[in-house]
Amino acid sequence: MTITQLNYVLAVAENQNFTKAAEKCFVTQPTLSMQIQKLEDELDILIFDRSKKPIELTDVGKKIVHQARNIVNESERISDIVDQQKGFIGGEFKLGIIPTIMPTLLPMFLKNFIKKYPKVKLHIEEHTTDEIISRINEGHLDAAIVSTPLENENIKERVLFYEPFVGYVPNNHRLSDKKKLDVLDLEIDDMLLLEDGHCFRDGVINLCKAFKNSIDDPFQIESGSIETLIKLSNEGLGMTLLPYLHTLDIKETEKANLHHFNEPAPAREVSIIYHKSELKMQIIEALQDIISGIVRGAIAFQNVEIISPVQK
Repeated sequence: MTITQLNYVLAVAENQNFTKAAEKCFVTQPTLSMQIQKLEDELDILIFDRSKKPIELTDVGKKIVHQARNIVNESERISDIVDQQKGFIGGEFKLGIIPTIMPTLLPMFLKNFIKKYPKVKLHIEEHTTDEIISRINEGHLDAAIVSTPLENENIKERVLFYEPFVGYVPNNHRLSDKKKLDVLDLEIDDMLLLEDGHCFRDGVINLCKAFKNSIDDPFQIESGSIETLIKLSNEGLGMTLLPYLHTLDIKETEKANLHHFNEPAPAREVSIIYHKSELKMQIIEALQDIISGIVRGAIAFQNVEIISPVQK
């Protein structure tokens, strides 16, 4: 049994196809198939049910894949130990970011990080929180930036910053005359929300006094884009809440619609998360240092007291 064979098994389990798995592993399909067959012969079991289309894991194959991930992760830890001993910060690093954080946070830190750590090859992907957790557990992401806490036993969290919420209130809205908002002012009935799957949506709902799905309402609008929510709000279809960093790039003509909260302001906790196996910690710590320094400075400039982060 070799680490290479286990990597081939993981690739087939992920792609459910020998040809695609071989392409991902940069080997020929016969080579990959032969190595998996040798492993099955050695163990005297079948890992894959090749009669199914797409290929499926057998019952024992599912257990083997679970253990193979642990073994491959532990084998990679040896390289990490050597890198940390040498003080080396480099190599490929796959980072996930949720959609409500990606467009505002990434431009703030990426250039500085690349300049300071030129040997790190960042591969950045945008996913929802659920997708990110799945991809971290499967080894497809090294870390991610999400809203926390997650309370997932396989995931570790390091807080980067607390981001206040800001109300976006159009003219003629019932709250438009208020210079500052209170949490108790919020009503879900006239709130424009992100669609299901966005943790920022959950935070907004938890801030509101009540949630109802009344069939008597003339319309209910949900969107996957904060920019769309702002445009709909400008049309007088309701108010919305924005993460503070998003307000830094808002149009000058729209800034009058921003309403901050009375202190302590509601906020979300933003963290860098990673698997409990703690691989590539030197890169995770480098990201944490740079992001925390830049963003905390930007938020501290607002000089607000923040209440406990909004729970999902």
